[in-house]
Amino acid sequence: MVLRIYGLSIAVTVVSLIVAFLYGGPEAFILCAILGVLEVSLSFDNAVINATILERMSEFWQKIFLTIGVLIAVFGMRLVFPLAIVWITAGLDPKRALDLALNPPEDGKLTFPDGSPSYEKLLTDAHPSIAAFGGMFLFMLFLNFIFSEREITWLTWLEKPLAKAGKLDMLSVVVAGVSLILTAEFLTADADRSTVLLAGLLGMVVYIAVDGLGSMFHTEDLVEEHEHGGPSTLVKATGKAAFFLFLYLEVLDASFSFDGVIGAFAITSDPIIIALGLGLIGAMFVRSITVYLVRKGTLGEYVYLEHGAHWAIGALAIILFISIKVHVPELVTGFIGIALIGAAFISSIIRNKRNGGDDAPEVELEKSATPVA
Repeated sequence: MVLRIYGLSIAVTVVSLIVAFLYGGPEAFILCAILGVLEVSLSFDNAVINATILERMSEFWQKIFLTIGVLIAVFGMRLVFPLAIVWITAGLDPKRALDLALNPPEDGKLTFPDGSPSYEKLLTDAHPSIAAFGGMFLFMLFLNFIFSEREITWLTWLEKPLAKAGKLDMLSVVVAGVSLILTAEFLTADADRSTVLLAGLLGMVVYIAVDGLGSMFHTEDLVEEHEHGGPSTLVKATGKAAFFLFLYLEVLDASFSFDGVIGAFAITSDPIIIALGLGLIGAMFVRSITVYLVRKGTLGEYVYLEHGAHWAIGALAIILFISIKVHVPELVTGFIGIALIGAAFISSIIRNKRNGGDDAPEVELEKSATPVA
């Protein structure tokens, strides 16, 4: 089953590395491989969260996420998004932005001899607004998790008091709003303050809107199924509920990809190599990890993984805020995420042994014989 799930990702990786070699020689080959590893290390928590949401969706919408969602992740976020940021912030037409991306300064500097900014500099200059939007979206996700009461807790000494405090209505919005104000005040240059406030507020609004719509339609579907005698606890989201869950996943994936896209420019500014490494290799493997977690029932067996992933999300959100003022190495970001998820995994193993080692049954992602990766 491992080969079926990861087979397509492995094939895409081989093809991407070959294309990178043909495109730019050994140097491009190495850079592409590094970017692929970078994306997977930064996005493992993304895969865990994706799996928790994907389990709630019907087979049809799972396939939509694993096909159309991949195209959006690969071409939308890793190729078109950086170009779009340059179009919008620099006021350039798409053709000029693409020309800048494909023709960086020969000396590796951030400006051309005539003083005009390079593609890398234009995108880096837009980092405060990108970090504020993505950081606030992820921070809201983290806060809504820790302020909710749950039957199973990982860091019980901390999670239970936070869940109790979460009974105060809109506490997550209050904490997020105060955090945004503090970020704009102490971590943002005066010239970027209004931009950061606006971008952060937009991130908050988008999260509340998408999460609220998904919850509303999901609840309606459950009520309808229950009225017809179906077991509401086993209902999979379809129709409008699944659509908003899909939309939520895509926005979530975009927020996770911000740090990877910006961090990639510390390695290379070539959009083709970034698309091959981050998009085709990284995004495909993140999807495969998501599928593996769902089909193996890993989240049911290792119950603290979801907790660890959300704490990693909280850490990533804070890192994005800090990165507005101070560059945080991608190695640090990836290590913190992997450390938190690894600790949650080990805690889950210890819990299972203490409870008699009961394993969760495998969960089939789809009924057909055709593998999805």
